[in-house]
Amino acid sequence: MWSLTLYVTLLSALATSLAFVPGTQQAFHKTNDFGLSMAKFEFMVDMPPTTSDLKAQMGIEPILPGESKIVEVRYKLPFGLDVAPKDGMIVCNKDGTGGEKVGDVLRFTSFWSMGLPRGDGVITTAASFAGGVSWQCNLFDVMNASAWEEVVEALTSNIDSRTDEVVLIFERPLPQA
Repeated sequence: MWSLTLYVTLLSALATSLAFVPGTQQAFHKTNDFGLSMAKFEFMVDMPPTTSDLKAQMGIEPILPGESKIVEVRYKLPFGLDVAPKDGMIVCNKDGTGGEKVGDVLRFTSFWSMGLPRGDGVITTAASFAGGVSWQCNLFDVMNASAWEEVVEALTSNIDSRTDEVVLIFERPLPQA
């Protein structure tokens, strides 16, 4: 029984760590534009807080008709955001100081939940075996939310006792030629 528990714990830790790649700390960027596409978007996101060296490798399909691009917006806490549900998506209603524009669709937001430490070091491995549960930052897929309240909960999980910034990933429609 113990070996099954150990196996499940190892498998869970491995699955959790696969999406995150430790990286080097980079300067704070408020807004990043990732190339336009009608095909799959692939990009890296520096995970909060700003002192973290974790990166998330993203690969997402566009949801908007026509050409669009991905825009990464970062806000220091506290932050303001004017988005609301519209046609099954969470849409920006007002241009923001971080770079979001009216009509942008919120695709992902940083959110915090309890979990095992991630990383590839000896300390994180030992903490995983010891049950070192702590707050972990993840990216919440807004399009998979079953209710608006889930999106609000994810956005409001970014509090100053856990992080110093929030990351928002938008899909922006491009003007038709």
